[in-house]
Amino acid sequence: MKHLRAVNKYFWKYRMRFFWGLVFIILSNYFRILTPQVTGYVVNSVEKELRDSIAFKTSRLTMPSQGTATQPQTTGSQALQDKKDTANYDILVKKFIRRLDEAKPSFGTKVAICGITLLVLALVGGFFMFLMRQTIIVMSRHIEYDQKKEIYDHYQLLDANFYKIHSTGDLMSRMAEDVSRVRMFTGPAVMYLVNLLATIAFSLFFMLKKDPLLSFYVLTPLPILAITIYYVNTIIHKRSEHIQALLSNLTTNAQESYSGIRVIKSFVQENAMLRFFTHNSEEYRKNAVGLAKVESIYFPSMGLMIGLSTLLAIMIGGLYSIYGRHNTDLGTITEFVIYITMLTFPVSAIGWVASIIQRASASQKRLNEFLDTVPDIRNPDTPLQHHLQGNISFEHIDFIYPNTGIHALKDFHLDIRKGEKVVIIGRTGSGKTTVAQLLLRMYDPGKGRILIDGIDIRQFDLQDLRRQISYTPQDTFLFSDTVTGNIQFGLEKPDEEKVRRAAHYAAVDKEIEGFADKYNTMIGERGVTLSGGQKQRISIARSLVKDPEIVVFDDCLSAVDAKTEKEILANLHQYLHHKTAVIITHRIFSLLDFDRIIVLEEGRIVETGTHQELLALNGYYTYLYEQQQREKEEA
Repeated sequence: MKHLRAVNKYFWKYRMRFFWGLVFIILSNYFRILTPQVTGYVVNSVEKELRDSIAFKTSRLTMPSQGTATQPQTTGSQALQDKKDTANYDILVKKFIRRLDEAKPSFGTKVAICGITLLVLALVGGFFMFLMRQTIIVMSRHIEYDQKKEIYDHYQLLDANFYKIHSTGDLMSRMAEDVSRVRMFTGPAVMYLVNLLATIAFSLFFMLKKDPLLSFYVLTPLPILAITIYYVNTIIHKRSEHIQALLSNLTTNAQESYSGIRVIKSFVQENAMLRFFTHNSEEYRKNAVGLAKVESIYFPSMGLMIGLSTLLAIMIGGLYSIYGRHNTDLGTITEFVIYITMLTFPVSAIGWVASIIQRASASQKRLNEFLDTVPDIRNPDTPLQHHLQGNISFEHIDFIYPNTGIHALKDFHLDIRKGEKVVIIGRTGSGKTTVAQLLLRMYDPGKGRILIDGIDIRQFDLQDLRRQISYTPQDTFLFSDTVTGNIQFGLEKPDEEKVRRAAHYAAVDKEIEGFADKYNTMIGERGVTLSGGQKQRISIARSLVKDPEIVVFDDCLSAVDAKTEKEILANLHQYLHHKTAVIITHRIFSLLDFDRIIVLEEGRIVETGTHQELLALNGYYTYLYEQQQREKEEA
């Protein structure tokens, strides 16, 4: 239960709904609890009427010589007994009975009035039950919305390393399945728990007030029930956590299969993936069925205990009534049977409510694990907002990826002046992408610091820093949106003219005009409807539309043909005229005039200079250039 303390803030936020929900639950149960008392009064009235009728008939048969017999009148002692029988009733029932007796209606009219009263009590109780659901259940939906929003907002704050060590399926499972289980706690579980407590409290109060000894006998099975619930709940809690973890694995498996369906089909691995999914699904099924079997102990236990209580009420109450003990009559027995019947659902719901609470606790524990995660990359206490000019300095940077231990950069030192065009080139795994990741502060270096305009980037407001740097990542990602929506993704407000200009610079405007709906064409999930080159160019346009002072391209032309590459580079030459540009690649762009070329090898700068200066060194850059030229000649 300690994990569920995290939702207390939501109960406080919606405290008025919660308060009125509790009031409506109490009122609903209050009017329902009057039903057994009115029914008991009716049964006693019927019994008395039958007794008087039998006495009247008997007197006519035994005293024929005294003339016509009269209907027996209620004596003072009988009236006193009736008053004593109703002394333990609720004040409203007492007033109702007193006024009914004062009116002295016929027996049929009295029964009819009592029947109508029972109907009214049911309607009033039902009305408050409706209000109860409208407050508590609606409150739980608001909490569900707030909690999902809180989790999503927190996901956005977490750093890149977090997403490398946690699967998307697990993240989705926690937001969807776990939040849904917590909602069952904040809504149905809370509602039925309070309803259960109110029903038991009212029932026990009037039962003990009516006949304490009979109540003791009738309620004897309940401690056994409580022990059973405690034992089973312990098992349920342990199994619920394990099942939620299995469900996350299953969701991850399904999500990866859907995302990678083209790879699966191209390698004809449908059956292999199905076997993998079936294995995980079977594991989840076995544990879920096992949990269901444990939970199934509840309801037979409830039925058995409630049945025993009913039998005890009838048997012991009947014996008291026959032998005239404890002033027990048919009305008392009827009341106790109805009380027990009213307790049937609340008591049987104990197991269900306890199960929901245990599952919610397990789910909230999983949610708290993420909500309590503090991102390594976050704003300083007093973040600085500064208009970037474009002067960049990497001062002796050392960086090791925390999740893999790979030493990506070693004593990396580089100064880039405002307006410079710098290309970083090297083999795969040489640390090129790491430079871009550190500049955008996706990670912080272990040693050294990165300065922009002479200010450590850790002092900048994180969002303001990234807003002023255009970044085209190596792995192209497009959203399930229109072409326009994807290109203007980084803009604060839509601007069609900027979108078209960026598409022209990225040399994708002509192809967009050829689409059925042009710029309003919907792109499938992750850009599945486009070619690799089209996705890369739309991704480039998305970076260019921001028109910042610093531009970072990370191997963003790998899927583009030679002709289109020339067109894009020619456009970039014009676009990057007054901007600071860092272009990361494993290819040499001879058409673009770079101020400096940086050659990386195993995280270190091994060569630096212009194109001609590096060719003169006859080193790794020369090797790459000659190899690229041979590939062009062969093509």
